[in-house]
Amino acid sequence: MAGIVSYGAYIPFFRLSRSEIAKAWGIAIQPGEKAVANYDEDSLTMAVAAAMNCVSASEAAKIGGLYFASTTAPYKEKQCAATIATVLGLPKDAVTMDFGGSLRCGSNALKSAVDAVESGSVTSVMVCVADTRMGYPMGPGEMSFGDGAAALLIGKQGVMAEITNFSSRYHDIQDIWRSDRDQFVRSAEDRFAQDEGYTTAMTETVSAFLKKAGLTPKDFARIAISSPNARQHSAIAQKLGFDVKVQAPDIMHSQIGDTGSAMSIMSLIGVLEDANPGEMVLMASYGNGSDVFALKTTGQIVEARNKKGIKKNLAFKGMINNYSKILRWRELVQTQPAQRPPIEERQPTPSAQWRDLQWDGRLTGTKCLKCGTPQYPKQRVCIECEAKDQYEPYTFFDKPAKVFSFSHDYVMQTVDPPVTVTIVNFEGGGRIMCDMTDREPDSIKVGLPLEMTFRRLYYVGGIYNYWWKCRPVRA
Repeated sequence: MAGIVSYGAYIPFFRLSRSEIAKAWGIAIQPGEKAVANYDEDSLTMAVAAAMNCVSASEAAKIGGLYFASTTAPYKEKQCAATIATVLGLPKDAVTMDFGGSLRCGSNALKSAVDAVESGSVTSVMVCVADTRMGYPMGPGEMSFGDGAAALLIGKQGVMAEITNFSSRYHDIQDIWRSDRDQFVRSAEDRFAQDEGYTTAMTETVSAFLKKAGLTPKDFARIAISSPNARQHSAIAQKLGFDVKVQAPDIMHSQIGDTGSAMSIMSLIGVLEDANPGEMVLMASYGNGSDVFALKTTGQIVEARNKKGIKKNLAFKGMINNYSKILRWRELVQTQPAQRPPIEERQPTPSAQWRDLQWDGRLTGTKCLKCGTPQYPKQRVCIECEAKDQYEPYTFFDKPAKVFSFSHDYVMQTVDPPVTVTIVNFEGGGRIMCDMTDREPDSIKVGLPLEMTFRRLYYVGGIYNYWWKCRPVRA
């Protein structure tokens, strides 16, 4: 039976207290905080991070497919799954698909992955789900929306949670939406959206699912559900007959927020982190209807607890103490342009991106076959022994590293000054220069342990340019 073989989550390093939002607009304070993607992050980069927390580079090379789901994909017409598969190093014949258009796109992708594995068309599929939704400033969405990503590896070997039952119902209603002309998520009147949309769809679908499967709420140890806020989370769990405190812990709203299409799967990962073998878990997503899954954990669930899921991501954070920083990061206000030449002069070309992606996209250099020296970028002539054309590809993105030297540049163009330019030394050999992200400038020092992270450099001429940056280790 197909099921979850591995999981990984990603929560951005930065958090914004809801009290800071309230203070900026002079409105009522709400409790908690939310996760905020850095200015160089988007749904694609967060999906890569979640996938890297799910599988190793060697494991990725054996995966048969990659499905990417998001309502906030960086491109309207270009497949993001293919980019993610390239970065991770999946086989060239891996099946890649993008899902979108609904907050259920994550669970839609999960169901499609399970069907593909059950049918035998592929042996395993990676499902990556991520969202960076934006609510109107001073609105409820700005308070509740958080950023995050999840990744599940679906297969038949080494399954930690078998997917035993599934049910789905559509529910066409204009409650939450964003058209192709909108920057911010729109919502109908709160009571209508919640009562006739969310509550109706979730109640009808879950109730019908339990009846069809011959199950009751008491059969489940935990549930993982999508919900727009903490109040609705408790209300729907109670309405469906689950014990809110025991079966329906809210691990999302107070510390992360509503992560859109990624929420149900991130909640599921949080539940699986505490699950014991032989337990039943229910997952339900919402978005113009509902998808419901029943899962049963196996003995493999214990071995999975060292994965970087929700808990390990929550252990590391940096607080944003100035709301104006968010306005700069999201380009909602215009700031003083740089005094240096405009970035448009560095516009990437499709041909150059295509040519370099196989090497730069995976941060791949070379390793000399004669003396064993790793080097980046790729070299035909070894910098150490001068052997010519005696090398093999060598990836650096998964290698431990440390700061060799750094400088803070306050003049270079950026929405988050200063730019921390870093010389990185990799364990085992190899050195590159790149920017550092997710850092607190005053805490950087020579010898600081680093890890590599795939980020967005800039957007010019309709093209997003991605590459690697370093950041302090998040163990």
